[in-house]
Amino acid sequence: MTLLSVVRDVCAVVGVQQPTSVTSNLVANRTMQEMLALANEMAQRISYDTRDWTVFRKVQTYPGDGVAAGFDLPANYKRMLLTANVWRSTQTQYPMRFVPDTDEWLNRRARNYYDVAGEWTMLGGQMLIAPVLATGTSVYFPYLEKNCVNLTSGGYGDSFMADTDSFRLDERLLKLGMIWQWKQNKGTSYAEDMGTYETALSVAAGHDRPAPIIVGRHPISANARVAYPWPTP
Repeated sequence: MTLLSVVRDVCAVVGVQQPTSVTSNLVANRTMQEMLALANEMAQRISYDTRDWTVFRKVQTYPGDGVAAGFDLPANYKRMLLTANVWRSTQTQYPMRFVPDTDEWLNRRARNYYDVAGEWTMLGGQMLIAPVLATGTSVYFPYLEKNCVNLTSGGYGDSFMADTDSFRLDERLLKLGMIWQWKQNKGTSYAEDMGTYETALSVAAGHDRPAPIIVGRHPISANARVAYPWPTP
């Protein structure tokens, strides 16, 4: 479904006249201004705020050159994954240490002190690494990209630009989310519509990755440990 198709379906439910276009002549159409703003807000909210959708997960690698201590974040970077770590190619047993406090980071650099696995932090749109990566050494990490829209003009973006652009996730989620939020914005009853949206969101999230193994010899995940190493009867 395109942006126009989604908005037309939303309009049919909330009692607004269905448009022939969302993005054309926006200056003279307050309703479509609101619909476009709501579509962008809901698409981004679903994509970034609810979970780490697999379609938006990316991996970035920074190769060392023996000089650079900071690396620009990817152009499509939104945030780290909820369980993300930064790994050094020369130390795969455990991840690098994250130093969240900038003052602590500066103090540790002044003392030339760092964890044996290396350390990292975020500052000024860059990822800073200590100690400096030697040539032939690299760091890598997963992150969530920000581009949740398929652009008709080509590639991906984080906002709808044309009627024919489409949401990269299930468009039904976008439609249901827009319906309840529109009703809330207008001060009408929305609880049942929000419940329908949340149910659909939960189902989509549950189907976003393979189900965990609960019978067999393999652990559920890398974070789990096998307590009973034989198949369940």
